[in-house]
Amino acid sequence: MSSVQSPHTELVGTLYRDHRSWLLAWLRRNIACAERAEDLSQDTFVRLLGREQLPAPREPRAFLLAIARGLLFDHFRRAALEQAYLAELMLIPEAEQPSPEEQHLILEDLKAIDRLLGKLSSKARAAFLYNRLDGLGHAEIAERLGVSVSRVRQYLAQGMRQCYVALYGEPT
Repeated sequence: MSSVQSPHTELVGTLYRDHRSWLLAWLRRNIACAERAEDLSQDTFVRLLGREQLPAPREPRAFLLAIARGLLFDHFRRAALEQAYLAELMLIPEAEQPSPEEQHLILEDLKAIDRLLGKLSSKARAAFLYNRLDGLGHAEIAERLGVSVSRVRQYLAQGMRQCYVALYGEPT
């Protein structure tokens, strides 16, 4: 392995060295669990390392904060999803509840679906969920979202494409 670092890696290293403590303090103020704050801090820098290109930000703290906020939002959304699943699970008679292993697999699937739908715009996600979970038709979804029926069709196609990509990969 070469000891020469790329400019990209050097930039991430500089951001880490100069702003990690500040970012961690911000995260600790916004999340109760110190360990989770540490994980989110590290995830912020890992996300930067995963980028193909990384221009030097004019405002490094604002840049890091935007990434960390997105990760924090994802964390809270997944936690809310898990709580909703557990609440629904409590409504099932104990004898009919899935085993702990099955519960874990179901929860992982729900998180995967959430990540998949997270790639859609908020309206496309809402349209897809209204259609697939609530069984609403195109016109009713259009009325709820304040868009045209043709736009709802586009949103549903986007949702179906995300499902296809999740199952089969990108079409060639």
